[in-house]
Formats: sequence, C-alpha cells, structure tokens
Amino acid sequence: MSRIVKCGLIQTSMACAAEESIAIIREANINKTLSLIERAAAEGVQILCMQEIFTGPYFCAEQSPRWYESTERIPDGPTVKLMQELARRHRMVIVVPIYEEDGAGIYYNTAAVVDADGSYLGKYRKHHIPHCLPGFFEKFYFRPGNLGYPVFETAYAKVGVYICYDRHFPEGARALGLNGAEIVFNPSATVAGLSEYLWKLEQPAHAVANAYFVGAINRVGTEAPWNIGEFYGQSYFCDPRGQFLAVGSRDRDELITAELDFDQIREVRNIWQFYRDRRPDSYGALVAP
Repeated sequence: MSRIVKCGLIQTSMACAAEESIAIIREANINKTLSLIERAAAEGVQILCMQEIFTGPYFCAEQSPRWYESTERIPDGPTVKLMQELARRHRMVIVVPIYEEDGAGIYYNTAAVVDADGSYLGKYRKHHIPHCLPGFFEKFYFRPGNLGYPVFETAYAKVGVYICYDRHFPEGARALGLNGAEIVFNPSATVAGLSEYLWKLEQPAHAVANAYFVGAINRVGTEAPWNIGEFYGQSYFCDPRGQFLAVGSRDRDELITAELDFDQIREVRNIWQFYRDRRPDSYGALVAP
C-alpha cells in the first residue's frame, strides 16, 4: 500500500500596514493565516508550512532596529505555543517560520517544527544570509544558522527545512537528503526579477538530485512602504522526479495542497543511484576556506 500524506502550503499577502505596531502586525497576520489553517484541517492536510517569517512583512527591505521587537523565543513564544495547540487539535504537523530571539541581540531566521500531537520537535535556523541586493539587508537582522541541517521524524514523514536564500546552495540540500529527509520545505520571500526564473528551476533540481519531495512557499503582493517588488506567490510541491504536483497562483492568498506518495522515494532511488554513486572522498575542495 502506498504511503500517501496530504501536505499543504500557505501563501499570503500582508494583513495590515507595516506602520502599525508590532503587536497589531503579528495579530493581523496570524489571524489571516489561522483561517487558512482551519481550511487545511477541514481538507485533511497532515503536514503544513507557512511562508518565511509569516507573522510580519519582509522587513529586511530596510535596516531598522524597530523590527528586533518582532522576535520571539522558540518554543516558549506565543506563536509556537499557538501552533502547538492547533497541531494537537487537528492532528497536523506544522512548520512555523518566525523571527527568533535566542538572547538579547542574538536573532535568527528560524522555522520551528511541531508534531501532530502538539509536541515541539526542534528548529532549523537559516544558514545562508544575503546582504548584497537592494532591499535584502538580512545580515542586519539575522545571525547565520548554527544547528546544522536537522531532519525531524514527524508522525507522517521525515521533514527537513531550508529557508529562502538557502535554496541557492546545493550543499545543504544534499545534507538534508543524507540526514534522511523525505520532504524539504523552503519558506521564502522572493520578488519578481532575477529570482523568478530560478524559483521553478533550483528546487526541482534539489528534489531530483536528492530524491525527495519539495514544498516551496512564497508570499504574495507588494509591501509598502518599501515596494521592493512583487512577491509572486506560485508556491508549489514537486516530486523526486522534479515534476510539479500543485502550483499556487501569483497574486492570491491561498492554501496549496497535494497528496504525496512517499513510497515514490524508494522507487526513484532504486532507479537513480545517486547516493550509491556519490564520491565524498573526492569532494574535499567543496569545504575548503
């Protein structure tokens, strides 16, 4: 019998003006997402992921210490606690991408993973931090991740997370595969332009090279007052052959779902023996300074 798991992605636009207080922004964005979580539960979604830092705007378009106030502790902050309650109620695994405080002045771009019984399994911290493009000043806000590339054994599948800019680096994608990931979620915030072509190229390539499923999530709309470009949505699932299973719209708040057959991973790996034929003994130069 096939091991089929229904998975979901949530893409949204900003729920209120960025000039509002941090508390109002968080509440508005969470409330918008909650309605889509309830829809996911009604549709039988078993694993769900939201977009990068889903509780607020993509504030990295500016460099302002104001946004440090939007950090939360993991797992003791209010958003993860709320998601634990929802996960328990709906028997749903939830990947929770938020801005994390690990201590005063020590902040990370992080995704917590909550199991279907509401238990907190752990977190992934974004490794690759951009600071070279107009409107993407992330080094002002985030330290590079320091927890490796964990894979979380959930009730339904082995889940890995790779966040936004990480997707341009195949090394971590391979590490997640070696660590046993069956699906890798990539919560993102990316705008039209150079990255749009790569959006549907790189992650299916990771899926093929590592023979796992990928769920890629992007926000939608244009966020004032920065207006750095259009967040073009098009969240999607692809399978270990790199084939698209479901693709979201460009400009709507949306729940994207797909039924993933995780037995397909073994089938594909038995055909394409990339894990057998890889040569780690010859790759030393890849990690040289």
